[in-house]
Amino acid sequence: MGFFNFLQNSFKHGIHPAEHKNETKDLPIRQFPFAPLIILPTLQHTGIPSQIIVSEGQEVVRGQLLAKAGGFVSVPLHAPVSGTIRKMGYVPTISGKKVPGIYLESFPSSSQEVPEGKGIQVESATPEEILQGIQDAGIVGLGGAAFPTHVKLKIPEGKRCEVLIINGVECEPYLTTDHRVMLEQADDIFLGIQYLQKVTGAQRVIIAVEANKQNAANHLAGKVPREAPIKVQILPVKYPQGAEKMLVSTLLGKEVPSGGLPIDIGAVVINVATTAEIGRLLPHGQGIQERVITITGPGVKQKGNYLIPIGTPLRFVLEQVGTAENISEVYLGGPMMGTAVANLDISVTKGTSGILVFPETEIRRKENIYPCIKCGACLDACPIFLNPSKLGILAKAGAHDEMAEKYHLMDCFECGSCAYMCPSNIPLVQYFRLSKNRVRKRKASIT
Repeated sequence: MGFFNFLQNSFKHGIHPAEHKNETKDLPIRQFPFAPLIILPTLQHTGIPSQIIVSEGQEVVRGQLLAKAGGFVSVPLHAPVSGTIRKMGYVPTISGKKVPGIYLESFPSSSQEVPEGKGIQVESATPEEILQGIQDAGIVGLGGAAFPTHVKLKIPEGKRCEVLIINGVECEPYLTTDHRVMLEQADDIFLGIQYLQKVTGAQRVIIAVEANKQNAANHLAGKVPREAPIKVQILPVKYPQGAEKMLVSTLLGKEVPSGGLPIDIGAVVINVATTAEIGRLLPHGQGIQERVITITGPGVKQKGNYLIPIGTPLRFVLEQVGTAENISEVYLGGPMMGTAVANLDISVTKGTSGILVFPETEIRRKENIYPCIKCGACLDACPIFLNPSKLGILAKAGAHDEMAEKYHLMDCFECGSCAYMCPSNIPLVQYFRLSKNRVRKRKASIT
């Protein structure tokens, strides 16, 4: 059975931006059309790019391995459609950089079925076999970070996982991907939990769901296997509740140490959609070819939650759903931690959780940046108790090393709460990103 705990308390600080979830939260997941041309970057994850193993002119079937993992911190890439490899070359990405990739022309008359592979059964597989199966399936964190899941699940020597946390919070405004996955893919989620428990050794499991997804929490609680050590826990609605450190603080009352990870206090946190993919793919020995994405925003005509093949060009996506004529901004991800798109020729990747479209009339321009007035709003918002005001001043002065060493810059996970609350329109997150890049480059040059 599921045990509910209506917490009155949550992590300290944080903010309450408008949710904007009503437009899509009740819309079921629908299969998206297959684009005539699929564009696949070999770097869709944190770590080392995949290594291409196919050649130009080769015909491939959906689910076939196109690129193998480039190392341990890497995952393979599978064909999202059956078709022909038209060419290989550099492809654009949301970062502005071009990376090696594959142009795959889909067969228009194909059924696009995925053939069965050599499945991994949770009852008989060893933890090592499950870890390898997760990497072979190309699974990464689907909450947006796209960190290779098998790496996250590799428990360091001397550490122990006491609790597995399934993150169904989805606190980003507009996004309802995880909400629909919890409602429509519960069986995959619970099978995925079995694999995760066997890998991590966790004796108990908490499925965390925010209170604005009550129907999903009820649905999952009704599916909890009898006698299973699984609790569905409802959390108050607050941003950034879904961040790992905040979630651990709320659920366990423990603080992840500076520069540390949840495993340092005996926890592993896995996104609920990632969990569902593990339960869906591993029994069939298949690789990830598609993912659920919320497409919404005031500039979208056919809003919804869509199952979209990886590599589908963004321009094709927007043509299919229809958009307003005066589009001003497009974001991949949510409005708080997502990234603005500068080029519609990029494609959907494994880390794409949402596509938001805004017309010019819905954009509030913050053209004027004013000096910090020391109001303290950013300090009250920061969930990890940094001093964004001081960090912003140091960033403008170029004191990047001082920011990192004295004011814990590298602990910032760029949630955007400080910038959201700043009355002076100071782009604090952008300042911090630039400073963190400078610090990383300096450290890299030293080593």
